[in-house]
Amino acid sequence: MKITDTALPGVKLIEPPRFGDDRGFFSESWSRPKLAAQGIDIDFVQDNHSLSGRVGTVRGLHFQAPPHAQAKLVRCGRGCLFDVAVDIRRGSPTYGQWTGYELSFENGRQLFIPAGFLHGFVTREPDTEIIYKCSDVYAPDCDGAVRWDSCGVDWGIVGDPLLSSKDAAAPALAEFDSPFTWEGQKT
Repeated sequence: MKITDTALPGVKLIEPPRFGDDRGFFSESWSRPKLAAQGIDIDFVQDNHSLSGRVGTVRGLHFQAPPHAQAKLVRCGRGCLFDVAVDIRRGSPTYGQWTGYELSFENGRQLFIPAGFLHGFVTREPDTEIIYKCSDVYAPDCDGAVRWDSCGVDWGIVGDPLLSSKDAAAPALAEFDSPFTWEGQKT
């Protein structure tokens, strides 16, 4: 499993190998011992799966606050998406900075996003499925969002995005009081 550091400390690009033949391929998409050996030692407790029918669907930028903050391991089960993480840890040298990667069924890449980061994506193909592991269960009272277009992310969107009412009404990053504090270099 190839794991690459990104521009944001703690956010990792993961590329599981695929073994193929004339039937298709096999890939081990998650292995706790292999990830732990490379510094990602997380107890995942929930898997989520969503489908977005239209190209240009934006979901995010979301977070879950302490005490139910979530780390996520994100992959694309079908189609293609541009996945984004934004640092919202107060005091972090990379606060407000973002990184993004294309995740697709074809490339098999995954993004690990620790707690303390916003997460969002835009679909690049119709009927795109996103599948992700979470380190804590969904807690509605800890759920939050920051406006998708307030962090300087280059989404590569042509035309108007399709947004939920929650995402359209989210506060801008400049108006946001983050519940996360940077605690030094961590993976």
